[in-house]
Amino acid sequence: MTKTRYEEKMERIRAGQYAKGDFIIADAKDADLSGGILTAGRRRDAEGRATGNRTRAEFLAEIEALVKQDVVDIMLASTSNIENLQSRGAFSGSRIMPAFRANDTTDVWGVIRGGNYRATQSLPYSGTDLTRAQAELCLYSMTFNNNTEADTATLEAYRDFRPKARAAGKKHFLEVFNPNMPTGFSAAETGMYVNDCIARALASLTVEERPEFLKVAYNGPAALEELVAHDSSVVIGVLGGGTGTHRDTFELVWQAEKFGARLALFGRKINMAEHQPTFIKWMRAVADGDATPVQAIRGYHGDLANLGLAADRSVDDDLLITEEVLMAAAER
Repeated sequence: MTKTRYEEKMERIRAGQYAKGDFIIADAKDADLSGGILTAGRRRDAEGRATGNRTRAEFLAEIEALVKQDVVDIMLASTSNIENLQSRGAFSGSRIMPAFRANDTTDVWGVIRGGNYRATQSLPYSGTDLTRAQAELCLYSMTFNNNTEADTATLEAYRDFRPKARAAGKKHFLEVFNPNMPTGFSAAETGMYVNDCIARALASLTVEERPEFLKVAYNGPAALEELVAHDSSVVIGVLGGGTGTHRDTFELVWQAEKFGARLALFGRKINMAEHQPTFIKWMRAVADGDATPVQAIRGYHGDLANLGLAADRSVDDDLLITEEVLMAAAER
């Protein structure tokens, strides 16, 4: 069977043969598990202007178009949407790895209208039957809050998940969010706290139980470099977080690759773009070292203009970095 591009890249990364072009980009189209209807994103007219909310059918069509574009390496979606895409043959002959979200902790339910879930400790939850999910790779997420009871429940749920995943023939990658409750930590302390939680969680795992890779929040160069250096057998990826400007996105890809991450898994940052295929093209250029974040912004806006599409922000506004964690080490 032909290997996916993801599998080929991971083989080189694990063998210590990483080179420019091997950075893995995943499109996280699993937002329906975080908030339902509105998470499908904005429908856009022929000029690129937002005109309302996408339906599920429109959302699936967007995913299928991105699979056909063949630039991302992993396409992550909910179990139901992966099933729908597989039923229509979206991944037939594709070198993109399909993946499904195996659980959805309560702190990701924050986009539900009227919901108040992020105001309470994250609790583990999964509605997926692993034996019926139609992809071999899945995402499992955890959130630590420096709370003994809540964190124990989180670790116990992960312990119970692993044998079920192996029995169902599934491999998983592990997402670890920053605390969703106040901890009193500074930004730097948060990074080190999460790093320690990850290290102690993985310490209980045998080789066959370990995740394929990690997906973590970018807590700055020091925290990322520490995690990367601690255990060379663990491949580190960064998650996208909030929407921000497009400069935030390209800057995050550039810094993540520079400081040792080998994957970027972005959801809202891609899904909210004016033209997703073009946006992903420029993400790829930044990851491969073919464009700086500033060049990517100017190139992306130029492409939008050539396509006759209106940009949500001016070039000058889109060149701004709005996420504090990115400012100190920004590419100038």
